[in-house]
Amino acid sequence: MNEMNSRLSSAISGTPRQTVLGQSVVLKGELSADEDLLIEGQFEGTLSLVQHCLTVGSNGQVKAEVKARQAVIMGTVTGKVSAREKVEIRRTGHLVGDLATGSVAIEEGAYFKGSIEILRDETKESPRVASIHSAAPHSSAPHSVASRSASGTSE
Repeated sequence: MNEMNSRLSSAISGTPRQTVLGQSVVLKGELSADEDLLIEGQFEGTLSLVQHCLTVGSNGQVKAEVKARQAVIMGTVTGKVSAREKVEIRRTGHLVGDLATGSVAIEEGAYFKGSIEILRDETKESPRVASIHSAAPHSSAPHSVASRSASGTSE
């Protein structure tokens, strides 16, 4: 056990905490974590790493609904992947399923079959739109918003 801990700590020293499911691990069920996760074995079920990164290693096989901040796929994933920031499918990666993410990168040689939904942060745009609508008078004139001065009076 001491040798295993030293290998793990040396492998991840200087990096954020990361849990590793090794090549011989087969796990089914629901898994959530408050740290990054590397899967080199097999997992089936649901994965929730909302604030963290999921990495599916080149030997990893995942059949799951995934929710993460970021996902890096070098192995095989089947299922829906939702990643708030980014999904990367590397050259050795194989993904069959739908993506919902802020950004996606698919390397040459990677395999992907499914749909992609790019998520946008609409909270930045909504207040601006709301303020334009609230500044508009109840007139049907098409230039009514443009003809308003900074003080709110008509020019």
